[in-house]
Amino acid sequence: MKRNATAVWNGSLKEGAGKLTTESTTLQDTQYSFGSRFETGVGTNPEELIAAAHSGCFTMQLSAYIGEAGHEIDSIETKCVVDFQDGSVVSSHLSVHAKVQGISEADFQELVTKAEKNCPISKLLNTKISSEAVLG
Repeated sequence: MKRNATAVWNGSLKEGAGKLTTESTTLQDTQYSFGSRFETGVGTNPEELIAAAHSGCFTMQLSAYIGEAGHEIDSIETKCVVDFQDGSVVSSHLSVHAKVQGISEADFQELVTKAEKNCPISKLLNTKISSEAVLG
């Protein structure tokens, strides 16, 4: 399976602007710019998209592990914070809140750690990855 997205940029770094489009068209000419990346401009930025990809991928992986362990999931919510400093992504932190029936705290934390290490986006990122998880 291959997925794709396209970026189009016009102009210089600071004055220019770009548009992102994904194969699914979920993003369709979505704007991004120097301002949206380094200041507070309107639009998205690569780090925000990495955070979305990491939180989504991790949450699906955790769901798979919880299901394999025989537990029913009411909900899992994951917030990802990607830290971009001096031109590098230096970390990705996952904050998880989940409601899962019949799972112990220890088993839940073990599955969170396993998902953190094994989701495909975690494997892709060459940075420090951490998580904190709350059950209940």
